[in-house]
Amino acid sequence: MNTGNQIAQFSSDLVAYEKPFASVLPAHIPAKKFMRTIVGAIQNNPTILQCDRSSIYAACQKAAQDGLILDGREAALVKFADACQYMPMVNGILKKLRNSGNLSTIKAETVHEHDTFSYNPAMEDVPNHKPDWFGERGEMIGVYAVAKMKDGGTVVEIMNKEQLDKVRRVSRSGNDKDGSPKGIWKQWPEEMAKKSVLRRIAKYLPSSSDVDQVFEHDNENFDLNQDSAPTMPPAKTQTRAAGIIEATVNEPEDAGPSENTEEDPI
Repeated sequence: MNTGNQIAQFSSDLVAYEKPFASVLPAHIPAKKFMRTIVGAIQNNPTILQCDRSSIYAACQKAAQDGLILDGREAALVKFADACQYMPMVNGILKKLRNSGNLSTIKAETVHEHDTFSYNPAMEDVPNHKPDWFGERGEMIGVYAVAKMKDGGTVVEIMNKEQLDKVRRVSRSGNDKDGSPKGIWKQWPEEMAKKSVLRRIAKYLPSSSDVDQVFEHDNENFDLNQDSAPTMPPAKTQTRAAGIIEATVNEPEDAGPSENTEEDPI
């Protein structure tokens, strides 16, 4: 059966899942529209049809539960071995965080070696980041996220390349035999970097069951043992009248060893 016929057959079989999808989708996303995005995702990446069909339907069900469209912007379907995985994308995670009702703004940005970047948590609420959008930015060396609360507080989280590599190394799809990135970390390095820092900053934001569910569904893309992974606070915490400023920063070169010997990779 050629690819076109396979997609047509999949689309026909998908009709049986309309009611299960409708039962968990938010009211503003019609089941038929959601199903059209699934077929579109398959058309854009026909290799998904090589996956076990039950894993495809299970991945789609998770996206429906999270209320994220499988359009490659909010969420995507990815092939891992013979199974299909649901992957919330940065835009989808930001959407859920913004819709939680606790934040006025939240963003995540990558930092590259030729960017201008500085941040003094004792003096500044947010990092000063000036990329040359039209020049050669060079290798990605870090990522940061900034969340501004409706009550006036600001939370900042920063991860350098070493910390990102640590997250990638514990991901089951993160490393090739030679230690280089593979899979989703190779295909979407900036996407995975931003997701990593958003997972970290979310620990210091007001809890939301919708957001927690998205991260739980995304755990399979990081392969984390949530029961054993220690949870550590940011390296530096500064309190101000405007709110709580929290940031992970590099220690000075002449600083002594840190009291914390372990760190949660996420």
